[in-house]
Amino acid sequence: MDQIKIGKFIAALRKEKGLTQEQLGEKLGVTNKTISRWENGNYMPDVEMLSLLSKEFGVSINELVSGERLAT
Repeated sequence: MDQIKIGKFIAALRKEKGLTQEQLGEKLGVTNKTISRWENGNYMPDVEMLSLLSKEFGVSINELVSGERLAT
């Protein structure tokens, strides 16, 4: 797993929805600093957070961990 690629994908998905890091953090119950760490590739969201992110952005967990949209 490429944490930098995953982080960039999370950032792109967040921006597509027009959310700030703070707004996404509020929806997920984490701080904007946590979102920033994910997006910079410093940390990976845990499994529970990956599930919440996939629901929030309408992508699969597989897409999140691959860091890109996958063809169906």
